Amino acid sequence: MSLRKESFNKKNILNAKRILEKKGVEVELLSFNDYPMPVYNADDEEQMGLPEAVKNLGAKFRDARAIIFSTPEYNGGIPGPFKNTLDYVSRLKPNPWSQKHILLLGASPGGFGALRSLWHCRNPLEAEGGFVFPDMLGLARAHEAFETDGKLKDARQEEMLDKLLQKFLDHLKSFQL
Repeated sequence: MSLRKESFNKKNILNAKRILEKKGVEVELLSFNDYPMPVYNADDEEQMGLPEAVKNLGAKFRDARAIIFSTPEYNGGIPGPFKNTLDYVSRLKPNPWSQKHILLLGASPGGFGALRSLWHCRNPLEAEGGFVFPDMLGLARAHEAFETDGKLKDARQEEMLDKLLQKFLDHLKSFQL
């Protein structure tokens, strides 16, 4: 969910995508940069309706069988753009988050690997009816975690990500998703 071109979380989600595709899972990778939206304001919504970017992104979430986010940690909490997106998308009817199965990943240069942010991200997603998978994975020291090609340097981190993704897939199979 970082907007930076060289985002650690983009690299993180690309590794998740690579692992899932090796398992035969079809993955559509979205970038929030492709869905620009202003800061949510109810007055603007009343006057102009919801921006097209919100409607388009909401449709992607609604149509997804499951969602995986990888997000940074901003000052120990949820990144503003992520929260803004959650707030906007929650305005759509029917609510795209309702009964959606969601896995949270994070990457941060700090020692907690964005885990504090992931706990904050759970709250609005669950409040909107999403089923947030209980296990999460934070990648600490993300500025040192990737090869120049974006792959994870540490085989143990790759294995942890692979195991979590498999556990999430097994969870989804129990719901026949």
